[in-house]
Amino acid sequence: MRELRKLGRFPLFDLILGIGLSLILGADDPAATISLFDGKSLEGWHRAETYKGGAVKAEGGTLLLEAGGPMTAVACSRADLPTTDYELTYEARRAKGSDFFAAATFPVGKSFVTLVNGGWGGSVTGLSSLNGSDASENETRQFVKYENDIWYKFRIHVTSAVIRCWVDDKAIFAVNYQDLQVKTRIETRPCQPLGFASYRSEGAIRAIQIRRLKPDEIQSNNQSAER
Repeated sequence: MRELRKLGRFPLFDLILGIGLSLILGADDPAATISLFDGKSLEGWHRAETYKGGAVKAEGGTLLLEAGGPMTAVACSRADLPTTDYELTYEARRAKGSDFFAAATFPVGKSFVTLVNGGWGGSVTGLSSLNGSDASENETRQFVKYENDIWYKFRIHVTSAVIRCWVDDKAIFAVNYQDLQVKTRIETRPCQPLGFASYRSEGAIRAIQIRRLKPDEIQSNNQSAER
């Protein structure tokens, strides 16, 4: 009986050990999703200085950008953000106005770029800037109709070769930028390294998350936009 009890401890010990190792490995998982906004405070964020910018608040579970004259902006204070091979996701809603309401600025290697959503009167979606050309002029320009008081989900993949974007899980563009100059417009540079801006509009952002891409995702992205 004593020997049976002794042997009986091993499965339980193995189970506990396995759970412990899973927790430890999960905590160090490089592909783990990181939430950048807690929905309650501006911890990890700061209002970016813009000319006659509106207020930035944590309100109703959202990062709220009040309409400015013309632009309101906010930037992330974290210093550990990935600069390539990552996914950025967020949800955004335009409460008032008719222009971009959550233009996202994010790292691209050693540089930065801005995904404009609803610029130039409300529908232009694309990257500013590529080779000095704005989203309204370069190959990423797409027309997406945004309605006020509707939540939209944005997903961005950045690799060393390609930037891809989806809106509500619909692919909008995929661009190979290796031979292009990638740079933000001067107006959105206060949002670097990662931030959001609204233009004469009130925007709300929530569920801001970032994670590193897995090797197969990196390969898939790089094959998606052949120049």
